[in-house]
Amino acid sequence: MGTFRYLMTVGMGTLIALSDIGASLGQSEASGDRLPSSAPETAPPSGETQGRTAPRAGLQAQGVTPTVENVPEYLTPNPNPLQFPTESDEVEIVGTQPLTLEQALQIAEQNSQQLQEALLTVDRNRAALQEARAALYPTLGVQSSLSRSNSTGADLANQRQRQQLGDNAPPPEGGSTSLDGGVELTYNLYNSGRRSGQIGLAETQLLVSELDLERVLADLRLEVREAYYNLQEADDQIEISLSAVDSSEQSLRDAEALERAGLGTRFDVLRARVQLADAAQSLTQAQAQQRIRRREIARILNVSQVVDISAAEPVEISGLWNLSLEESIVLALRNRAELEQLLLQRELTDYQRQIALSALGPQVNLFANYNVVEVFGDDLDLADGYNLGGRVQWNLYDGGAARARAVQEERNIEIAETRFGQFRNQVRLQVEQAFFNLRSNFENIQTSNIAVDQARESLRLARLRFQAGVGTQTDVLTAETELTRAQNNRLRAIVTYNRALAAMERAIGNVNESLISTP
Repeated sequence: MGTFRYLMTVGMGTLIALSDIGASLGQSEASGDRLPSSAPETAPPSGETQGRTAPRAGLQAQGVTPTVENVPEYLTPNPNPLQFPTESDEVEIVGTQPLTLEQALQIAEQNSQQLQEALLTVDRNRAALQEARAALYPTLGVQSSLSRSNSTGADLANQRQRQQLGDNAPPPEGGSTSLDGGVELTYNLYNSGRRSGQIGLAETQLLVSELDLERVLADLRLEVREAYYNLQEADDQIEISLSAVDSSEQSLRDAEALERAGLGTRFDVLRARVQLADAAQSLTQAQAQQRIRRREIARILNVSQVVDISAAEPVEISGLWNLSLEESIVLALRNRAELEQLLLQRELTDYQRQIALSALGPQVNLFANYNVVEVFGDDLDLADGYNLGGRVQWNLYDGGAARARAVQEERNIEIAETRFGQFRNQVRLQVEQAFFNLRSNFENIQTSNIAVDQARESLRLARLRFQAGVGTQTDVLTAETELTRAQNNRLRAIVTYNRALAAMERAIGNVNESLISTP
């Protein structure tokens, strides 16, 4: 029995050593020794995706969102995502919290459910990679059983002896109690590239999920910026409407004063009242739009149900883009996470092709087990034994199923390459649209500033002429309308410029702060 134990120890040590060698070879395979793809190499040059700005390490590497500073705690939503309000006072707005754009971005990153889902997906794929890498090592199992047996045959034999021998019959044989156990070590030494393909697939899926986290973050920042600019536009629209109401009230007072003095007509007073009513309706619509915009950004920020959000910053140009159109296009093609995702999708399908073809190759498994048995009450020593061996399995013919799956993956590779080219053209168009909108709206801002000053002066002169009795009410009403239009045009130009700048940042991907200067 000592010889058996010695041989068993040597055999298990050899198997563990082979498993370590196999793990090293498997890691080498996973890092790059993959089966070559028969699909044509039509992917774009790697220069389009090299040199990308590093993604936000805090979100991807650590899996946490930034801490928001100088923001009240009551903005934090309920941590239970499954809870919903059931009483009216749970959704009643009790206060309004002004926020800067930077605070809104931080709160969104902290509270966003889409971002949390992307972070969980990264963690899930990281665990899937650990599961795939577990195939590099052997599996060790232990089993044991304790049994008590008393067969029917033995009981029948005892009864026959008692019938034949009577009192001279020997004592009946009882059942037997046995304890057995074993240890088994198995290792998949070679599987024709399936293991390395599965590890490479898991590694690539992890990279894709990290890039998707970057994409979700970029989309979230764009959505917050647009919602904040919409809120600023709604706030300023109220200011413009209030100014129009004040101006219409002044015109009505002037018309009524001239009518009392006998210098005006009832017709002028009625027109002034109609103008005031129109301005009041515009103010009411602007106030409703402001409430809608506040709830819209509150939804995006995922804040408490009882808090409204207002803009703490005035409407102004958020920055100046410092790159030319050509430089912006090249930077976007190098930085966009979606382009790299499509290239990684091509690698995913190549790994899946490798896994499909591995079904046609041999599968080599090694095994070793050691068993012991002890039967109580038989006056014999503990019995043990071992078993060492290897098993080779080779599926010689499967009707062409494995190669058919490989061909499907080859077509998927070509599809991924085609989608890469399509999205590359889409990225360029996004950059061009944002760039042209930036330039046109910047020019419109300068033009609208001059137009507002001129319209304000025109209204002042028209009112003076009307009060002096040398002008008409029509001149005043026209000047008021032109001033309101000029103010709306300036507001629209600034907000549209800021939206275009946000769209440019999203089209580029990871934007360095040095690319945007203060106006």
